[in-house]
Amino acid sequence: MTALAHVVPTGGGATPPPEPGRGRKLTPYFLLLPAGLALVVFFLVPILTLFNTSLQSGSLEQGYSFTWSFNHYWEVWVQYWPQFLRSFGFAALATVLTILIAYPLAYTIAFKAGRWRSVLLVLVIAPFFTSFLIRTLAWTTILSDNGVVVDFLRSTGVLGLTDLVGLTTGDRVLATPLAVILGLTYNFLPFMVLPLYASLEKQDRNLLQAAGDLYSSSWQSFWRITWPLSLPGVISGTLLTFIPAAGDYINATFLGSTRQAMAGNAIDALFLRIRDYSHAAALSISLMVAIVALVVYYVRRSGTEELV
Repeated sequence: MTALAHVVPTGGGATPPPEPGRGRKLTPYFLLLPAGLALVVFFLVPILTLFNTSLQSGSLEQGYSFTWSFNHYWEVWVQYWPQFLRSFGFAALATVLTILIAYPLAYTIAFKAGRWRSVLLVLVIAPFFTSFLIRTLAWTTILSDNGVVVDFLRSTGVLGLTDLVGLTTGDRVLATPLAVILGLTYNFLPFMVLPLYASLEKQDRNLLQAAGDLYSSSWQSFWRITWPLSLPGVISGTLLTFIPAAGDYINATFLGSTRQAMAGNAIDALFLRIRDYSHAAALSISLMVAIVALVVYYVRRSGTEELV
């Protein structure tokens, strides 16, 4: 009886859990320390250095000095606003194309592939096994003037339609906006497929079965259940595709011409050929701020502020 009294509490309520020690309280901060240090070293310090460079004046021969030259931002906007708008236009069109291609693909893998699911997922990420540069150069062959793809587009009259809207010129695809958009779409397609698949695969199949029991058609089930539940994947895929596409310059370099130059091409030229570091830094900061502003606006409009 005496021993039982030590085991069973005699008070009215349950015994409160013991207070965590000081070491356990600090454990989350220690776990976040590596990521925090990486963020400071690889993001914060480079951004501050870039911002500092954008406000300097001088030249490579005479040296640079910090002069608070905010006019560099206005000068790069006046000179490079077409490349700015072209970057966002190409990135937006490529993002829309990736959604149209990736959603049926991710849906098929998640709901219909069965035992072939793993094989299809490997095929989706297979392009990552080769260099980004090699993948882009391969499209110069695919879209060559005498290639099968261009012959098919020419014979079916598709090139006539793309000529009308300004995506191609002179019955060719290379060195046109369409080539750059197709290259961006291909290179960033896995960034759209994988978040969509993750969002679709975890959906509760019982919801679709319940909708069928209530005489819902397949289209109604998709529109009222599958699509809303997959929106987090759509938004994540959109951000993962649009952000790198807007800053890309490889596709415009190899698949386009100077008339399809994007903001990334202008930054590349200012940094590596003209050696005008101040204006290159100002253009880089401007592009980053514009992308962040668009992303914040898009996420808030989509109703998922928790992603910001």
